[in-house]
Amino acid sequence: MARLAKNSALLAATTLVVLGGCKGDRSKTSAEAAGTDPVVLLENGNEPRELLRYQIAPGTTTTSNMDFRLASLAVTPENASLTVVPGVRLHVVSGPAMQSKNGTRYDVRIVESEALFHDALSEELSLDLQQGASVLNNVGGWVEVDDRGVIQATELNEHARRADIPVRLLVMLVNARTTLARVLLPSEPVGLGARWEARKELTLYGFAIQQVDMYTLVGKVGDELKIDVATQQVALPQQIEFAEEGIDIALESFRMNAAGEIITNLHELSANALASGESVGKLVVTTVNGSEPVEIDRAFEIQLENLPAEPEQTAPVNP
Repeated sequence: MARLAKNSALLAATTLVVLGGCKGDRSKTSAEAAGTDPVVLLENGNEPRELLRYQIAPGTTTTSNMDFRLASLAVTPENASLTVVPGVRLHVVSGPAMQSKNGTRYDVRIVESEALFHDALSEELSLDLQQGASVLNNVGGWVEVDDRGVIQATELNEHARRADIPVRLLVMLVNARTTLARVLLPSEPVGLGARWEARKELTLYGFAIQQVDMYTLVGKVGDELKIDVATQQVALPQQIEFAEEGIDIALESFRMNAAGEIITNLHELSANALASGESVGKLVVTTVNGSEPVEIDRAFEIQLENLPAEPEQTAPVNP
């Protein structure tokens, strides 16, 4: 029971970048909750300035890979445990895009999910890891966004609602992708050096978390933007109960900081990005066997890479 409690606590207190809308886990920007603009412009940047808007042509499809790696250190009064989790690579297809009354609507689907691990693992363990990753195959849904990248509506597909889907992992990956793959654009004209932010109110495992995404425009060539991103999550002290497991978790503190770079084209449905960061948390896990304080320190890396479009097949011409 103590081991179960600790594992549940690690998952609950060290979740990184989270998106809701899945089986009770949710997220929305603070501005959306208040019915206002989800983006706050902090600096307009240098002249010349222009409006940045996505211009997605109907039929546009973007194929990309998303790599996620994680290492975690958990310290209790009894011992310290370092765990390097095998990474996961998601092959994602976004599109084809179609026009909607609120902007652009398109499907997003994981066509293949594979575990990333070193060659020293046994064949049996490697097979287990690959089978575990494969449950994400065909998970996806559709999303509708306006020309600033603000979500208007979204829905998961049937594969994402299966009982064997690791919902917390899926939620985390989806939010990481939305933070990096689709930058929310400001309503005002901006130039190089412009800074803007978007805030989210997240709920995961019952914990309330505040997230802030800060974007800085550092380069622009045509419709391609180079943007620095910094993300922070903070949770105030709070307590939740996992009744089925007989576990009570008191979260004393939690903070996550991540930073990276995004290169996005205003004509594509996804971006190239690389971000890394660390999350730290303190909590107290209580079971029928007593209470135990746990300190968490996690490091992670996320990479998005758009893949070249496959050449269209044309029928041979008879001489």
